[in-house]
Formats: sequence, structure tokens, C-alpha cells
Amino acid sequence: MTETSGPRDPLRDGRNALAGAFEAADTPEPARERAARPVRGPVVAVTGAASGVGALLTERLAASEEIKRVIAIDERRGECEGAEWQILDVRDPALAEKLRGVDVVVHLALDLDLESDPAARTAFNVRGTQTVLTAAPAAGVHRVVLCTSAMVYGALPDNELPLSEDAELRATAEATGVGDLLEIERLAKRAPRTHPGLNVTVVRPAVLVGGGTDTALTRYFESPRLLVVADSRPAWQFCHVEDLCAALEYAVLERVEGDLAVGCDGWLEQEQVEELSGIRRMELPSAVALGAAARLHRIGLTPSPAGDLAYTMYPWVVSGSRLHHAGWRPKWTNEEVLGELLEEVAGRHTLAGRRLGRKDATVAGAAGAAGATVALLGTAAIVRRARKARRRI
Repeated sequence: MTETSGPRDPLRDGRNALAGAFEAADTPEPARERAARPVRGPVVAVTGAASGVGALLTERLAASEEIKRVIAIDERRGECEGAEWQILDVRDPALAEKLRGVDVVVHLALDLDLESDPAARTAFNVRGTQTVLTAAPAAGVHRVVLCTSAMVYGALPDNELPLSEDAELRATAEATGVGDLLEIERLAKRAPRTHPGLNVTVVRPAVLVGGGTDTALTRYFESPRLLVVADSRPAWQFCHVEDLCAALEYAVLERVEGDLAVGCDGWLEQEQVEELSGIRRMELPSAVALGAAARLHRIGLTPSPAGDLAYTMYPWVVSGSRLHHAGWRPKWTNEEVLGELLEEVAGRHTLAGRRLGRKDATVAGAAGAAGATVALLGTAAIVRRARKARRRI
């Protein structure tokens, strides 16, 4: 026999439903049900997703509840299991088809390796960016985020401290990869005019540290002495890759508009860097340091052109005001990032910008980079002797 219920009481039913809602709110939502919930955030594609900053950003976005889906694009598959992988060269015109249904593209497939052939590096960087900025609007993507460097502002003695995002880009193509970055900036400015409706944001980090970053500026701290050019005014500002990824996420989620500069708050003077690192300086006159660096690079003994020295001589500190106004804050301080950098480079030996093997680092007179070091140290010794001679007169 089936038990029949009495007349319905709407007030009682409402109370029961409300109690059930509160009980459900106190019950943890199963992970499987959370994963099945529809997410209203954007679909994001990341190029260069298998390594470096691209890999870190891909992991971050794949774990975010504000991102609907992540398309990871690279020439090889990376380790992120939460992304959908598309294996192809970013210069391939087939990229447009891979971007169908994507809302935002973050382009991080750049070659800034010191050891790369400069012509091949430029061809990859420029052609890759051109392809992304053409394929994205063709596929219906409304936003592209590019990443260059605060180096595009140039390191100049009359730079303001700090520089605003809208400061003029006064860099030249004399430093490693900066010519490529300036061309990317030019393409970024032109793309919205060529493709109306496309939003392009450029993110410019300070000296990048973490995630295996290897640049002329990180190698500066692998040397037994910190080269200081006489009468220069260095100001060191770092950017940890975690803070960069957080800034890129802000751009992806459209929490901030306009080109962005990102770095730790404030900066360190050269004396602070030396005190914190415990590395002593080797000081040279400007003409001697720049002349020696140019000659050593010209004959192939060092990977860094003389233009890299400017970024250790003059300030190029950025304010990051747009990100700050949007609520973003760096988690790392300059002191903390410098400490991590010193840990990362511990045991490495770089002289005159070129990394040495163990044998090169311990055997005097070894070929290649050691020879470059001898040249620089010899120049320094000549300068010191000349100064002593002048004092005796």
C-alpha cells in the first residue's frame, strides 16, 4: 500500500527547500562536479608553451577558474596536462585554423638566446609575430598579448626614474635581441590599424629572473667581478617570472588596458647590488670598456655586443603604474629576486659575457672566453698602471 501525503503546504515546502540549500552550501563540492561546471572565461592560446615563461603561464592559466580553456602551441609537447596541445611552428600559416574559437592569444614564442645566429633569430621572432598578428584576426581572436622587454625604452643617462609606460621607446638595435623587440613593438602598433577590432597589448618586463632565464643581464652576475663603467649611473630593477605571469594574466582577463611595464617596486643602486651579492667590482673608463667589448664581440670571443653594456650603465627602471592602478602587486622584491638569481647562477662561470666550462674556469690561458677575459683584465691592468703613473708625475 502506498502512503498518501496530505494537502501541500507551500510555506513548509519553502522552508524545506531553504534548509536544503544551506545544507548543500555546507557540503564540499566534488572535484568532478566542479570540473564539469561551465566556465564563462575566455579561451586562451599560448605560443611557446612548452618551455620558459610560456610553460609557466600555460600551467597558471590551465589552473585558473577564470579561464575556460587553454590551447598550448609549440613545436613540441610540453608537460601541462590541463591544456590542449597543438604542435606546429608559430610561423606556419596553418596557425589561423588552430586559433578558431580562441578569444585571446599570448605570444611568447621568441628566440632571445645569446648563442643563436642573429639573422636566424630575427627571422624567427619577426616572422612569428607577423604570423600571429595576421592569423589571430583571421580566426576571430579579439585580443593579442605580446611580451617584449623594458629594454625597448633604452638605457640612457637622462632617463627619468622611474619611466612611465608611455615614455618614448628610445632604444637602438645595438643590444642583443633589442632590434627584434623594437620591430615587434612596431608591428603591435600597426596591427590594430590593419585589423580593426583587434586589441594588442604589449607587456614589458624589467630584468627577467627565474624559470631558467638566460640573458646578458643575468650572466652579468655569473662573473667573478662586476664590470662597472666609470661615471655611469646603474639602477637595477628585476622582474620575477611569477610576477610576469601574473601581469600577463591581468592582460588576458582584460583587467587593465594599454601597454604594460612590469617589475619589482623601486630599484637597487650598484653599491647595494655589490653589497647584497658579495661580488666586487672591476671599474673601467667608458671608452675602454665599450671599445674592448666591441672588439671582443667582433672577433667572436663574446656573444654580447657592446650595446648590452649600456643596460648596466644607465637606468631603465619602470613604474608599472597601470598594473598597480588595476590592483596588481609584485610578490617579489628586488632584493629577493637578486637572491634567487644568485642561487640560480651559483657554480656557473661567465667572463666577458661568455659562459665557461669547468676547465675554462680553472685553467688560465684557455682559449675562447678565457682569452676574452684576459683581454679585459689586461686592459684593466693597463688602465690602473696608467693612473698610477699619472699620480707619480
